[in-house]
Amino acid sequence: MDDILNTGNVPYVSEASVSVEIETEDMTLNIGPQHPSTHGVLRLVAKVDGEKISSVEPVLGYMHRGYEKLAEVRTYPQITTLVNRIDWVSGFANEIPFIAATEKLMEIEAPERAKHIRLILTEMARIASHFVFNGAYALEIGALTPIFLAMEDRERILDLIESVTGGRFHPNFNRIGGVKPAAGSGPTTKKNVQDLPAGFYQETRDAMEKVLEAVERMEDLVGGNEVFKARTKGVGIISKELAEEYGVSGPILRASGVKFDLRTQTDFLPYDKFEYEIPVGENGDCYDRWYVRLLEMRESA
Repeated sequence: MDDILNTGNVPYVSEASVSVEIETEDMTLNIGPQHPSTHGVLRLVAKVDGEKISSVEPVLGYMHRGYEKLAEVRTYPQITTLVNRIDWVSGFANEIPFIAATEKLMEIEAPERAKHIRLILTEMARIASHFVFNGAYALEIGALTPIFLAMEDRERILDLIESVTGGRFHPNFNRIGGVKPAAGSGPTTKKNVQDLPAGFYQETRDAMEKVLEAVERMEDLVGGNEVFKARTKGVGIISKELAEEYGVSGPILRASGVKFDLRTQTDFLPYDKFEYEIPVGENGDCYDRWYVRLLEMRESA
């Protein structure tokens, strides 16, 4: 010590010669029910150790509206006003299962034109929903720009849906046996029944071109970001076996490498008349769950 004080020479200590033990403990973290990322839909009681989640206990019921009981006192046509409120970002798609079940029970076959219109609007609803997910997902990582771009691109789709159905979030467009007349087509008579507005075809083509451009931009802006990749790749892996065991569905299932899509398992909508790919992930991680939705938007467009 005297040598150090007299000469000012401090001996070098390598990191390898220093052993530091850090003890950590689980912290209970309440996510919701009122939280910026959940908007009152549920509560998650999570136990975390740093950034590692040890366990999660979901607490449901915050959004329960008694839908089943409400449906008991309504006619079948009136129930469509309830089902499109199940998921606000994909309202039109929520009408399809109810209409499909009702038409099957009543042995009603909708016209081919009505089926194709339903298919088109269902895919538009898918695109709009995925815009919200992909933009909000990047926001949770800390990227602010993608959510603004996603909302702007989503507006084009909502405008198209509104031009046909008259509603942006709650279309109430499907009818048992077909669809209702387009918004703004006037009183319904045998002479003026119009299921699509004038100019819809060209407006749709233009909008889909914009969607493809938006997908490319999102893939470059978010998917190519090193911070985003570091925070999502290899994180939250759900293996194919685990996904099947727990009954995971939709894009989350496909992100785990399972090539299953309900659209190929039903003949209610004429998907068999179109050629399209079913995107699947390779690793089942957070990145794949984001990327699969991006690829699905491209296929829908």
